[in-house]
Amino acid sequence: MIKHAKQNWRIGLIALAAKLLVLIIMVHSVKAEEKKPAPSSQSLLFSFAQMCDKQLGMGGYEHDVKTFGLAVDQINKMKPDFVVICGDLVSKANDQSWADFNRIKAGFKIPCHCAAGNHDVGNKPTAESLQRYPEKIGKDYYTFEHKGFTFVIANTQLWKVPLKGESEKHDMWFKEILAEAKKKDSPVVVVHYPLFVKTPGEKESYYNIPTAKRMELLKLCEENGVVGFLAGHTQKLVVNDYKGMQLVNGETTSRNFDKRPMGFRWWDVAAQGKMIHRFVAIEGMDE
Repeated sequence: MIKHAKQNWRIGLIALAAKLLVLIIMVHSVKAEEKKPAPSSQSLLFSFAQMCDKQLGMGGYEHDVKTFGLAVDQINKMKPDFVVICGDLVSKANDQSWADFNRIKAGFKIPCHCAAGNHDVGNKPTAESLQRYPEKIGKDYYTFEHKGFTFVIANTQLWKVPLKGESEKHDMWFKEILAEAKKKDSPVVVVHYPLFVKTPGEKESYYNIPTAKRMELLKLCEENGVVGFLAGHTQKLVVNDYKGMQLVNGETTSRNFDKRPMGFRWWDVAAQGKMIHRFVAIEGMDE
């Protein structure tokens, strides 16, 4: 019995050491990423912040309210040109969660552009949910331009689960926007739902767009100068490259399934569609 106890103790000690090693590696990788060099001041056009899955209620309601507020204060101090929030603004869409989200979002001193996520318009969007979202937040899809770049805030849930009439209208809008950007030689950045997680040809799952639609969208993006596809939804860091297009799912301020720290992505943008991103951890978090 004593022998078995000693063996169990050794196994437990080895497991603890392994966990500590993983934690140390993660901390060092995060710190190294935060020190990534930005483009030179001469080539830098602008910077922006990418936030993912505020999802008030996912990591504990009070926790998520607090971390969102801390991130807003920190981003204001860093003074990017704007911030994009890649969907899943709340976990359960109701009057309280919408009110709290809007109250905290109002603290931004810079423009904030929100994408609609599946938690915001439903896993299966309906005419009613698509009407309710604009009443609480704003348009569910739109575009804006900044210093020669075109940002497309798509309602990617209409790609994930088509809604008759609405998805066709959204597709037509998306194609027109890409065509206009191409005429102006404007690099394009698309925001919200990930097209794929590991490989372009992977099977459909909760975390990606249906295969046929995905390949159609990848072809459109490739042909029309899309340089970035920024997403949330996975609640873990996912970084892919598809023929020069960066596909990045960032960390959240609610709950990260890969145990990464709470935080957001910082993007430095240079001419000709060149973009560099790095992770920024939220300051003021309790240990």
